[in-house]
Amino acid sequence: MAPTLNLVGAGHVGRVLGRLFAGSGAFALQDVLTRSLSSAQEAVAFIGAGTACARLETMRPAQVWLLALGDDAIAPGCAALAAAQPLAGCVVFHCSGAKASTELQAAREAGALVASVHPVRSFADPDTVAASFAGTFCGIEGDPAALALLEPCLAAIGAQLVRIDPAAKTVYHAAAVFASNYLVTVLDAALRAYQAAGVPEAVARELARPLALETVANVMRIGPEAALSGPVARGDLATVDRQQQAVAAWDAPTGRLYQALVEPTKVLARRKRGE
Repeated sequence: MAPTLNLVGAGHVGRVLGRLFAGSGAFALQDVLTRSLSSAQEAVAFIGAGTACARLETMRPAQVWLLALGDDAIAPGCAALAAAQPLAGCVVFHCSGAKASTELQAAREAGALVASVHPVRSFADPDTVAASFAGTFCGIEGDPAALALLEPCLAAIGAQLVRIDPAAKTVYHAAAVFASNYLVTVLDAALRAYQAAGVPEAVARELARPLALETVANVMRIGPEAALSGPVARGDLATVDRQQQAVAAWDAPTGRLYQALVEPTKVLARRKRGE
């Protein structure tokens, strides 16, 4: 029989995982708790399984508890769970990319095994993610016995599992910020700089498009050292200085961004040269 699962917190991530776990038969989803009974009922309707609950104390005991809560709510939510439910021998896990399984210390002290499972996806559109989840990478860490139970269940929904160091969890999450959020910021700087030179916004996007797409493709295909080009890679630091001064004169915050990227790019250029 599939292990029983209770879901505490059913935003986009919780709803998607609830639907996938229940639909695959990896878990027998029992009870769902969110901020209100009405939102729990909406989550149950999305998932297609489970019973909506209004309080931790009314949830049935389960073998596995998923705390799909915001980062800052994980530790207090776990403490509330440990005070309300018997957890000895259970598995408790969360889905944060920024927080380690150590956030679940209250559950561990209550006799539970703990873990974290971070799906590396944007969950802005839950229906789309649920339909295309197969192949999604998930960073996992925690107690070995907890992972032994969770890993086959995650494999059943198509997850590709990557073990990570819990001590470096914040740096791990920062990697996603660099690869996604800050990449957008750098591209925004490029588009604004083109416009500052008199290029219309729509044309600026077309100028940046092949550079950005080809560069990302090259990094993924041949690695960052081989993909690096431009004045820093050539050692043309006089050009770099002129650009930094011109950008700072045009827009001071963007000038500081440019300057902040020079030294890391020099380090990458030295790696490119094998130094």
